[in-house]
Amino acid sequence: MATKRSYRWEEISKTNPIFSQIRTTIETPFYGNNVVEVNSIKEAYKLAADSPGTIVTDIPVFEPEKLGLDSDSKVLLFNDGAVKGRCAAARRILGEPNVDQEEYASKIREAVYGTRYTTMYHAQAYVGLDKDFMVKAHLLIPEGHENIMYSWLLNFQYLNEEFFNLYADSKVIEGEGDIYIFSDPDWENADHPLGLTFFDPTHNCAALLGMRYFGEHKKGTLTLGWGTANRNGYAACHGGQKRYNLSNGEKFVAGVFGLSGSGKSTITHAKHNDKYDITVLHDDAFIISTENGSSVALEPSYFDKTQDYPMADDDNKYLLTVQNNGVTIDEDGKIVLVTEDMRNGNGRAVKSKLWSPNRENKFAEPVNAIFWLMKDPTLPPIIKLSGSALASVMGATLATKRTSAERLAEGVDPNALVVEPYANPFRTYPLVDDYTKFKKLFDDNNVDCYILNTGFFMDKKVTPAVTLGSLEAVVEKTATFKPWGSFSDIEIMEVEGFVPDMNDASYVEQLKARMNDRVEYVKSRDTEKGGFDKLPAEALEALQKVVNELK
Repeated sequence: MATKRSYRWEEISKTNPIFSQIRTTIETPFYGNNVVEVNSIKEAYKLAADSPGTIVTDIPVFEPEKLGLDSDSKVLLFNDGAVKGRCAAARRILGEPNVDQEEYASKIREAVYGTRYTTMYHAQAYVGLDKDFMVKAHLLIPEGHENIMYSWLLNFQYLNEEFFNLYADSKVIEGEGDIYIFSDPDWENADHPLGLTFFDPTHNCAALLGMRYFGEHKKGTLTLGWGTANRNGYAACHGGQKRYNLSNGEKFVAGVFGLSGSGKSTITHAKHNDKYDITVLHDDAFIISTENGSSVALEPSYFDKTQDYPMADDDNKYLLTVQNNGVTIDEDGKIVLVTEDMRNGNGRAVKSKLWSPNRENKFAEPVNAIFWLMKDPTLPPIIKLSGSALASVMGATLATKRTSAERLAEGVDPNALVVEPYANPFRTYPLVDDYTKFKKLFDDNNVDCYILNTGFFMDKKVTPAVTLGSLEAVVEKTATFKPWGSFSDIEIMEVEGFVPDMNDASYVEQLKARMNDRVEYVKSRDTEKGGFDKLPAEALEALQKVVNELK
C-alpha cells in the first residue's frame, strides 16, 4: 500500500478527504521559490558537513557505499543547546478537546510567513520498507538545520532506485496522502515557550516549531506513519521485533514493547551468546497486520542512546550521525567522540542498518508472542496472561518510569511511575483502536502474551541476564508456568531469587495497589480528554477481576 501525492483537477476539492485547512497550510510552502530540493543522500551529507557548528569527526562511516554515501564519508556530530530530549507538553493534536483548528492554522501560517526570506530544504523519504505498506514523507526545513535533514534521511529510507520501484509497485491506499512536515527549529512564540508540535493526523501533516532536537522529527514522522497504519488494518508498534530461526526448523517471532530505557533495544539486538540464528525486523518502529499477523519495519536505521557505548565499543563503528555528545583529540591527532553521556544526558546517534547483520524489512511469519516490558516493582521477572481482554488492557496500562529522553513540563515528578499505553506516547487516535487491534491479535491470531519486568522486583534489580534467560525459556518451550497466587488468568514462571511471597501481607497490599492503579487509570479514560481514550467495559472488568482475586 502506498500514499498518493498528485491529483487530477477534479479531485482537488473540499470533498476530497485528503485535503484540509491545516494540510493545505503546511503543504503550500513546499512549492515556494525559496525552496531547494535535496535529491540525494550524498547531497544531504555535504550540506550537513558544511553547516555551521557541525563537527566532522575522523571516524569513517562503515561501508558507506552500501548506504548510498561516498567512500570518504565521516561520522558527523551536531550538538543542541540546553534541549536534549522530546517535549510531550508541546504536542497539540487536532481532534482532541480544546484544540482549535483556526487558532493553530493561524500560528502555522505566521510561522510559514516568517521563513520567506530563508532558504528552505525539501527532503523526501519513505516510511515503511515493504510494498505492503509505504508512506512517502516530505520534510521542509530551513537552511542552518541541515544536520536534522541528513539524520532524517538516514533514519528513514531516502529515495533510491530500489525503493522508488517498490513504492511504484505498491497499491495506492485510498484516502491517504503523503506525509508533509513543516519544521522551523528557530521559531519562537510566547504562547509556546517549549515550542509547538502540531499534528493533523487524519490528513498526514505536522508543524514542528521551535524544535531543535532530531528526536522530535523522527517521532513526529512516525506519529503520522503509525496513524496511517492504524487506519488501514495494522497495529502500530513502538517496540522491537526479532525472529528466532531455531535448529529444528521452527521459527519464533517475538515482539517487545517498551519505552526508552525499558530494554527493548537490548532485547531486540541480543545475540544470546550466539545461541540462536536471529533475524531482526526493527528495534523501535514497526506495524503488525491484524489480518495475517505479518509485520513491516517502518525505518531502516536505529536511533540509539550513546550512554552505554564507550568510544572503544565495537558497536560504534556503525555510527552515522551523533547528537549531543562530546569530542576530543586522540593520540593520533584525530577528532573522536566522547560518549557515555559525559556532556549531557540522552546523548544519541543514528546507527546504520548494518548494525544488525541479519535484517529483514518484513516478517511474513505471524508474530508468536508479545512481551509488555514494564518497570513495576511489584511484578516478578516474567508472567503469562490468559484472555485477550486482560492481555490487551495490560498493554493499555503499561507501567514504566520517566527517562532522560523526555523533557518534562515544570512540576512533573521525573521519578514517578507512569502509565504509557502500549509504550507509545505518539498515538494520535483513540486508545480503543490500539486496544481492539491487539485484542484481535490475541484472539484471532493465537498470539501469546507475557509481561517482562525489566526494572526492580521490590528492591532487587532484574538483570538483563534474568530477562534474556526468561525469554529463552519461552522460545525453547522449556518455560514452566503455573498459577500465580489466587489469580485465574495470570501464570508465573518462578525465577530463583525473584519468587513473590504471597503470604507477605505487605507485598500483597502493594501488588493490589499497583493493579488498582491500572483500574483507576482505565476509569479515568472515561472523562480525560472528553472521553477520547475511553475503553470498552470488558477492559475494566478484566482488571477489576485481577484486583478482586487478590486476598
